[in-house]
Amino acid sequence: MATPDRELLSRTARNAVRGLMSGLVAGAIGEYWENEHFAQNPDATPGEGGVRKQLFDSYAASVDWTDHDHVTRALRVFENMLRRLDRESLKFGGDGLPADTVAELREAFARDGCRLDDELRLHTARIDHLVVHADALSEASGIHAELERLRRFGADYPDDAIGAAKQLIEATAKLVLLKRNLPVDERQDLPALIKQAQQALHLHPAAVPTARNSESPDNADSIKRILGALTSAAIGVAELRNRYGTGHGRLAAPIGLGPRHARFAVGAAATWCELMLDTLADPNAPWRKVAPALTPPARNTPAAST
Repeated sequence: MATPDRELLSRTARNAVRGLMSGLVAGAIGEYWENEHFAQNPDATPGEGGVRKQLFDSYAASVDWTDHDHVTRALRVFENMLRRLDRESLKFGGDGLPADTVAELREAFARDGCRLDDELRLHTARIDHLVVHADALSEASGIHAELERLRRFGADYPDDAIGAAKQLIEATAKLVLLKRNLPVDERQDLPALIKQAQQALHLHPAAVPTARNSESPDNADSIKRILGALTSAAIGVAELRNRYGTGHGRLAAPIGLGPRHARFAVGAAATWCELMLDTLADPNAPWRKVAPALTPPARNTPAAST
């Protein structure tokens, strides 16, 4: 299943700009939106406020706030509006946008990973479009789709990619356990979760079962060595995320992290996830041929003497 879309710029940040529209002439509001190729949405429901705020709403309603390109262009609109308001204040003898207003704007945008600098320019490097909603990935198709998205965009957003790669490993491990009707402990750390998932498919290097056919590649020592390396690689992605990836409230990418690190992490995660998903789906996989463990019969309890 596809992951649900997530708005890349919150309503809080949008409303912080909307609240200033009474200071702009209507012509400027329309001009800035249309310069970035946005048109009024005739079906927009007007919000509270005057004509200029409602005009702002009609254009904002045409923005897909889950689309990276749309949000990038909308942020340029906001930047131009804020700088125009600042210039207008200075032109008529004011001190520019009030310091408390700027502070509120900074706080609102920072929550979305966007920085407003002293010249009222918006920096969007941390507008994250590689977030994975791991809890929503209940089918293999959703994980495959997210892996493909990481391959396409990961090099441009290396810390996002590393964080998302870790989440996909976690989602894959949980999916395997659920499909095998095994319990999932939400408090379990990722190395333990990885081990449990591999054991569930008889892919853990220390527990590869002996197949009926001793010539099966699943019995080869080389396969066991590869499985051991893959286990370490999956755990390594999680450790890399803890140090460099997203998920810890950072507003800027770690220094030195580049596309090659992202490709390395995404490649390792993809190899592990795809092996798990392929094995889960394989009708001839060894885990399907191993008889389930029998529950020991209950011992007869002597009847209580009366």
